[in-house]
Amino acid sequence: MTAHRIVFANEKGGTGKSTTAVHVAIALAYQGANVACIDLDPRQRTLYRYLENRVETERRREISLPGARFAVYDGDDIAELDDLAEQIADGFDFLVFDTPGRDDEFARHVATTADTLVTPLNDSFVDFDLLGQVESETFRVKKLSFYAEVMWETRKKRSLKTIEEGRRELDWVVVRNRVQHVEARNMKRIDGALQELSKRAGFRIASGLSERVIFRELFPSGLTLLDKKYLGELGTSHLVARQELRGLVAGLNLPARTSLEPMLAAFG
Repeated sequence: MTAHRIVFANEKGGTGKSTTAVHVAIALAYQGANVACIDLDPRQRTLYRYLENRVETERRREISLPGARFAVYDGDDIAELDDLAEQIADGFDFLVFDTPGRDDEFARHVATTADTLVTPLNDSFVDFDLLGQVESETFRVKKLSFYAEVMWETRKKRSLKTIEEGRRELDWVVVRNRVQHVEARNMKRIDGALQELSKRAGFRIASGLSERVIFRELFPSGLTLLDKKYLGELGTSHLVARQELRGLVAGLNLPARTSLEPMLAAFG
């Protein structure tokens, strides 16, 4: 069985990419899946450090938490990266890649090999510019960005291989993180532009995670919103955030490799 590849990629930083990647990986682990992760940003190592903190919390508290096998790639050879991916995901259900928030050859490479490509996006036209340009007066889409063009071409090539080799088609999901509900007019404009662009670029749109202090607070311990047994008293915002996470995981429409019951219990 080949691991289903989930690539979190965005050439812009600050979109909640690593936070989203970690929570999806742990959600799959709670589901009972075997999950491996590779961090492709050897400078920041956010995903790697998060999971490293999680292992340390297990050791310190003498507890056992659903987790993932993880590594960071700091080499300079595509073939070497492919070898690492094959080794770390051998016999596993999912392989999660977290990529740098910049243009990077290794990020582009794993994006073209993804089964599910997840592009987190803040609800702003600054972030939207990563995918396409809009008219200043009408906010209608003028053209696709270079990144969106590359992904469009990748999807077309993968469609041919799907027919020839029986591979799964690339599912590209743009996740709207940090939606600011108070900016109703801006939300409507971005929503319209994304809907228009999705038809041209071939991606789906899913709801993501809001900006919440809880995510920054959890990093040092490596805990996630799913680890409710170890989070103490949860406030309303925490409960809402967990519901957002549940919606995000469902929206990714990942293959069900195991029973959903453990995950549903974790979200309960």
